[in-house]
Amino acid sequence: MPKLTDYTSYADAQRLFSTARLWDLFDGNRERLNIGHECVDRHAVPGRVALRIAHADGQDETISFVDLAIWSSRFAHWLADQGVAPGDRVAIMLEPSLPFYAALFGSVKHGAIAVPLFTLFGADGVRLRTQDCSPTLLLTTREKADALAGFDGPRVVVADDAFMAGLAAFPDEYKPRTAATDLAIFQYTSGTTREMPDAIRHTHRAVVVVMNAALYGTGLRPRDRFFCPSSPAWGHGLWHGTLAPLALGIETGAYAGRFDTDRLLQALGEYRTTNLSAAATHYRMMKNSGRIGDFGTSLRKLSFTGEPIDPETSLFIQDAFRTKLCSMYGTTEVGVVLANYPGAADFLVKEGALGRPVPGVEVEVQRPDGSRCEPDELGEIKVRRHDAWFPTKDRGRVDSDGYFYHAGRADDVIISAGWTMSAVEIENALLRHPAVQAAAVIGVPDALRGLVVKAFIVPVAGHATDDSVVADIQSFVRTRLSQHEYPRLVAFVADLPRTPAGKINRKALRDQEAIQQRKHA
Repeated sequence: MPKLTDYTSYADAQRLFSTARLWDLFDGNRERLNIGHECVDRHAVPGRVALRIAHADGQDETISFVDLAIWSSRFAHWLADQGVAPGDRVAIMLEPSLPFYAALFGSVKHGAIAVPLFTLFGADGVRLRTQDCSPTLLLTTREKADALAGFDGPRVVVADDAFMAGLAAFPDEYKPRTAATDLAIFQYTSGTTREMPDAIRHTHRAVVVVMNAALYGTGLRPRDRFFCPSSPAWGHGLWHGTLAPLALGIETGAYAGRFDTDRLLQALGEYRTTNLSAAATHYRMMKNSGRIGDFGTSLRKLSFTGEPIDPETSLFIQDAFRTKLCSMYGTTEVGVVLANYPGAADFLVKEGALGRPVPGVEVEVQRPDGSRCEPDELGEIKVRRHDAWFPTKDRGRVDSDGYFYHAGRADDVIISAGWTMSAVEIENALLRHPAVQAAAVIGVPDALRGLVVKAFIVPVAGHATDDSVVADIQSFVRTRLSQHEYPRLVAFVADLPRTPAGKINRKALRDQEAIQQRKHA
């Protein structure tokens, strides 16, 4: 019987989709399923490439499904030898590489819970998350381990050449025994309005759920050569960029190290990539580089997520690669709910639209009272889940053809260059600096990143407020939270606007900033 991966049209997606048919794409069932088996072991035949990794230093790393099956099995046995039990958490703070993927899939094979952590986290960012999930051990590099010296947390293990050599002593095969409902991965969001970023708790069956986004959000099909440059520490890079394509046996490209546009374009050409899913900022940087024409391309499908993309970049990319740039929209909690169906010849991609609902998902734009908005009326985008409407905290509208459009965040989350950052977390880091008495941060428009963080700081009385202090504050935050998570703009003020309850009124700051921007437009 044909599978959902055998169809590419929008009409077939609406006509043939069912949750039961998603399960037909896997070996496991609703009772017994393991992500490591589905993404690795069942595709382990000689000569089949799993991953091609473009390292920032120009090196290429190729990992076959056979190698990945062997090394992840060895890691699973090593965990058992170390006394790590099923259900224990294993934190992994590594760039895409054989050690990262061996640890990721070895952990879930063993029944442990993998916790990917962003490699640019400073000590405070790591501590915040490890205190929340209490991992048994943290796997990282020597450099990161040295930076965490004296760290009051899990045992830190250095995944260097000696460690990998030690893994070679363990058996090459491991038989998973997990239930589909067992926890497999803790995925931290990159920031929320809460002080503590959310840990979304995914079970093994989540790899089935993500197939909806894979088929219709990124347009994945078995003969694709796929690439996603987003870090697998975040939802896009892990679920859409790693687990979904590998589960379909698709050759998958990843990027490791400091991002460089030329290196990405070079890899896309050399890997003969046909399907690219990236952040809006990646596409902006490609446009701004002026180098797209210097590299060959085989791209036929393009998608992006994380934030809206500006029309100038969208049209430039579509002209350069001669294919439509398709948005997919969702949240870490509910997954992808709107898409533009890359590869579907019968789907009209409207410029600026988030797309239409993926099969099996109900989405509405609603008024504050919960009633449905009329076409082109602004409201909040909500998703039907478990017989209730789940708020996305995004404003939007839907046109008369059923296409959805984004109209900004409904809360204080800041999305910059695809990263979602918490105003509260950045403010709390700022308040630890000796020059800062009070602080508030907001997102302000930026041509490259969409938004950047701007901090309004009330300085400690008598403290200097020159450029050197600004630089010191920025460095202070980025080394304690994450390299991308700091205020690129800083303004010293006498006081901060507050609500009657005494809370910082960020809306007033955003309104004030908008007025200033209009004056200088």
